[in-house]
Amino acid sequence: MTGAGATLFVVTAIFAIIGALITVAARRPLRAAMGLLVHIVSLAGMFLTLNAHLLAALQLLVYAGAIVVLFVFVIMLIGPEAETGPIEGRLVSRSTAGALTLAVFLVVATSVGGFDAAWIAVDADFGTVEGLGLAIYRNALVPFELISITLLVAIIGAIAIARSPTE
Repeated sequence: MTGAGATLFVVTAIFAIIGALITVAARRPLRAAMGLLVHIVSLAGMFLTLNAHLLAALQLLVYAGAIVVLFVFVIMLIGPEAETGPIEGRLVSRSTAGALTLAVFLVVATSVGGFDAAWIAVDADFGTVEGLGLAIYRNALVPFELISITLLVAIIGAIAIARSPTE
């Protein structure tokens, strides 16, 4: 990776972290959606620095172009000024969640910090339609089919719940 590529990767990584923090910490849902949009666009930029142009385009089309727009529509339907109230009386659950988050962060940080493997050349098909198709349909066919069956069961369950008469 060139110096400019490494710099762009670091800048997009910083923006991704900032967007994720805004998404989690925002008290208003519309601001959280905008933080999610910053995060998604930053991830697309990180894919570009890794020469995964297809993944960057899919990231922008599917997530920024569809999912975030859907979130914004739902937020506007509910009301953009909706604000979440503070969680009271949950000191134990908050401290447990904070401790668990810190533990996971430390495990990941020590794992990444101790990583000293040599950089390898990226495959020529990395990030292309052919490379993605080979990775999904040749190397990971069973997990791909398990996910598709799980999604099918979830869709059937959602339809069954939606069609059941309410009392």
